[in-house]
Amino acid sequence: MTDLTLAAAQTILAAALAHCRAGNFKPMGVVVLDARGALKAAAIEDGSALKRSEIAHGKAYGALSLGVGSRALFKRAKDQPFFIAAASHVAGGALVPVPGGVLIRDGSGALLGAVGISGDTSDNDEAAALAGIAAAGLVGEPGEG
Repeated sequence: MTDLTLAAAQTILAAALAHCRAGNFKPMGVVVLDARGALKAAAIEDGSALKRSEIAHGKAYGALSLGVGSRALFKRAKDQPFFIAAASHVAGGALVPVPGGVLIRDGSGALLGAVGISGDTSDNDEAAALAGIAAAGLVGEPGEG
């Protein structure tokens, strides 16, 4: 597989939201991007805060932009805040360096895209992303912090 299909993106989205509901998480925003950073699927649950989609997008886009899951970006933001500020500037401000942005890879390790989730704790956001990716038969890479 070399491209993230719409069907796979929709599976990631639906399974991630199902994980959130099973865990009784707060209302969530989910954004799935392909490897180019183009939007493949998105949903914002009823009752979600106004900017959840932008935050979810920033988590996914940041992961794609720097080639690591946003958990690694979170650690780097603490260790090298000037670098993350500069990277965010280069990315047009669309970089949110907290867990919940997970790279999507196929079984051979090829990068297919990223999912970003926002709405609950960062750890819960990330867990939902990983559940969605696994449900699509793909591999999630959250970035080790």
